[in-house]
Amino acid sequence: MLQRWSSSTNRKQILMDIIMNKMKASVKSRKISLKRKENTIMSSQKKKPCFNQIKEELPKENIYHTFKDPGEIYSFRASLLSWYDKNKRELPWRRMAMSESNLNKRAYAVWVSEIMLQQTQVATVIDYYNKWMLRWSNLQDLAKATLEEVNQMWSGLGYYSRGKRLHEGAQKISSEFKGEMPRSAEELQKLLPGVGRYTAAAIASIAFGEVIGVVDGNVIRVLCRTKAIGADCTSPTVTEALWMLANTLVDLVRPGDFNQAMMELGATVCTPKAPLCTECPVQTHCRAYQQVINEREMVSKRLLGNTTSQISSTPDIEECGDGGNCPLCLPEKEPWVSGLGVMNFPRKPTKKPPRIEHTLTCVVTRRRDNDDTEEYFLVQRPNSGLLAGMWEFPSVLLETEVKEKKQKCIIFDRLTELMGNLVTDTHLQNIGEVIHIFSHIHQTYLVYSNSFSDASGDTVMQEDREQPCFRWVSEAEFYQSAVPTSMKKVFRLFKHSSVNEKQLAKGDKLQCGSEKHEGKQKGRKRRAPKEVQGRQLSINSFFQPAAIKPL
Repeated sequence: MLQRWSSSTNRKQILMDIIMNKMKASVKSRKISLKRKENTIMSSQKKKPCFNQIKEELPKENIYHTFKDPGEIYSFRASLLSWYDKNKRELPWRRMAMSESNLNKRAYAVWVSEIMLQQTQVATVIDYYNKWMLRWSNLQDLAKATLEEVNQMWSGLGYYSRGKRLHEGAQKISSEFKGEMPRSAEELQKLLPGVGRYTAAAIASIAFGEVIGVVDGNVIRVLCRTKAIGADCTSPTVTEALWMLANTLVDLVRPGDFNQAMMELGATVCTPKAPLCTECPVQTHCRAYQQVINEREMVSKRLLGNTTSQISSTPDIEECGDGGNCPLCLPEKEPWVSGLGVMNFPRKPTKKPPRIEHTLTCVVTRRRDNDDTEEYFLVQRPNSGLLAGMWEFPSVLLETEVKEKKQKCIIFDRLTELMGNLVTDTHLQNIGEVIHIFSHIHQTYLVYSNSFSDASGDTVMQEDREQPCFRWVSEAEFYQSAVPTSMKKVFRLFKHSSVNEKQLAKGDKLQCGSEKHEGKQKGRKRRAPKEVQGRQLSINSFFQPAAIKPL
């Protein structure tokens, strides 16, 4: 019996050991799985820093660069909105956003204005905006337009890809979303081409009342001065800090008006140069202005003779308190500059110099047979890249500098490629240079002119006219076409040189006529006046008084 019981006990013990081992193995495998997931998350965060990571980089327990006091936030909102209601500029897109009850039309009006205002001044945009909305008052109308019509309407506004993406977005909303605009900033940024974080937030807050802040160039300047943020505002850490500030400040009841007020403040008061600090409605919240006041007090003490060895050359201000390691403060190599005042914030990063390019371009002309109107030959640019889809005079980008003789050969080869063997270089001449500055390119156009006078070439050109990439236009049609500003400059140079040539030719003709007239005069004999012809005057008669004729 004891032996049987002992064997039974052993079996139970063995079974218990097996069960415990399985449980330990299961726990161990679960720990390994969790560890792998944790490693995966950490590696993904390293590749793309999230907001929490960036937040951890900011100074902990330090309110110097943030808004944490509810009273201060409320005061900032109230002061700014009160100022905005009294001082805001009357702009057409603001009127439409306030008066339009249809949410889709309202969002479309805001969308168009925000795209046009990118990198462009308000004064320039107003006229373009009014013409645009008069022609395409809603998304459906814009979606039906052609890209050629859009480029033509956008001509002169610059950054032509904006108009193209706006057109593509309207077509996408009409075809895929049945004309309904996305309602949130997240969806707008995700679904619409050319709509980034700022534009999406602006549309969502102004048109749909979403409580979300905006950060553009004007808002960056206001926030950097308000919270003394002097680090590079293009860095990810500073960018996220600014968005956090904007989302903290935005008014919960009037988010659209508050965001427009922030932008208005930066555009009219807190300007890049010569800011109007005495007129600023949030002056009491501005750390940069407080630094200016402290500096003035320090200078005043010095002038009154209250200087001590403890007074330093920098303003005695409230410090950040992070021991010089704060990623938002002015860098040590770029300390506070007394002459700049509040303009110490934000510090602009060093821009790369624009790329220098030289382009050969030729204004080719011909005369119509029926009415003798002068026409000009245009070529359409590719649908991608710089000035996509726009029209220009035949042009060739030069890779290296070449002399005029070589330039003529290059431009003549290009004209032959486009127009056939009927082109001659008889009238090809250099008429000057035109400089045009793009955002990243310093472009010099070496301008030539050539006249196409062969009557037999009209048939060939008629065939070319049917092709979408070539066209002959009159002067009026040229200005109505989608031509960039650079080509308008080239055309003005051509017209000016033509006028000068005509005046020069007229002057040569007049000079030639005067020379002939002088030659005839030289061949003639001088004749004496009629009253003295046939007789010689004596000295006595010379001194005699003149005879007075009776009345």
